[in-house]
Amino acid sequence: MFRQRRKFSESRKALWISTIEGIPAVISLTLLGGPFLTGYLLYLGATSSQIGFVLAITTFVNIAQLGIAFLLQKLTYPKWTMVGLVAVHRLLWGATGLIPFLFDKDVWVISYIVMYTVAFLANAGAGIIWTNMMGDIVPAPVRGRYFGIRNTIVSAVGSLALFIGGQILNAYPGGTGFHILFIVIFVFNVWDIVMFMIYPNLPLSKSNETQLGPMIRKPLRDKQFIRAVMFLAAWLFVQNMILPFYSYMMLELLHLPYNMVSIITVVQTLMSMASLYVWGNLNAKYNNKFLLLCTLPVIALSCLSWSLIAVMPTLVGLFVAHALVGIGTGGFNQMAFNFIIGDTPKSERPMFIAMYSAITGFAAFLGPITGGLVFEWLTPAPSWVQTWGVTGLLGVCLFILGGTWGRKVLLTEGKHVNSLGQNTTLHAK
Repeated sequence: MFRQRRKFSESRKALWISTIEGIPAVISLTLLGGPFLTGYLLYLGATSSQIGFVLAITTFVNIAQLGIAFLLQKLTYPKWTMVGLVAVHRLLWGATGLIPFLFDKDVWVISYIVMYTVAFLANAGAGIIWTNMMGDIVPAPVRGRYFGIRNTIVSAVGSLALFIGGQILNAYPGGTGFHILFIVIFVFNVWDIVMFMIYPNLPLSKSNETQLGPMIRKPLRDKQFIRAVMFLAAWLFVQNMILPFYSYMMLELLHLPYNMVSIITVVQTLMSMASLYVWGNLNAKYNNKFLLLCTLPVIALSCLSWSLIAVMPTLVGLFVAHALVGIGTGGFNQMAFNFIIGDTPKSERPMFIAMYSAITGFAAFLGPITGGLVFEWLTPAPSWVQTWGVTGLLGVCLFILGGTWGRKVLLTEGKHVNSLGQNTTLHAK
């Protein structure tokens, strides 16, 4: 006799939906972002400072999450609000591919900035709902391992998308290659929106506060939380002065072809993918803050590794730098995400997420703008200053920042977690 297939529990079904939903999301967002975003902006005629401004928008609009977190308290079931916001983000960002057909060339860049800003305002709203929902969907004992596995799967898909996208741009240079990519992006954007529609419609845990002021003061009064957030904001400011410009440096300063840049970025994604499973397993033994601290020197080493192009073949140095940044930022992003959904009180989680996003977002917004201005200021300088000198200097700054302030803030709590995989030092819930 055939054994009856065991039905998925609602929790397990939600985890599968989240994993599958990540596939179309990572494909479309990979082809819209990273080196393709930089390349498309260069095609539209953007300068380094304009590129820096665009790269900064995604984090700056997160300040709006403070108001969004308050307005969410009026919703008992926020799923369909999330679906609508996701649709605006995906479709409007994808519609930037129509700019050359809709507008005169002299307004291409400003048109992109306007559409991109509105898209990411919608994403800021969707992000806070999705992050809070995942905190409810993923049980705390398996949270580290689950996100390690999920992120590994979607990173593998993202690596493939990076490689194929680079080959398309190399085979069809100029606008034709980007037009092909945007057609592909539209298909996966529609798939992603449909996947969001089948997420479970979970109720929102309401805050004990009903006024905006008291709600905002809750995370500000949590000293351990706010100290960690202020350090992470400072770190992201320095980090984002240089990391978002890796693609710009390869395309514009080192004059590498798109397919080579995509291959290098694939290596970064593959290393991130391989490390995510490791970071997830480590999260079952060590708390989020300790593992965050462990990611910092890896990111700093990535910046320092650009100096290798002065003494060895350029591609060798670039592969080393991108491998390190994949390992470091993969762990950093995963541990930061786990920190804000695991180390915060459930009823106040939306405002804690919003406060984290607002503070770190503003700092991360200033980073690329400052970096873009630095690159413009260094235009008359020798080429080595732009290609690896400033990167190495910022790497040293990151080492110092992580080894002093970071160590003081992120090691204020014990490293170990209990046998269930839950942090023994979590805030009261």
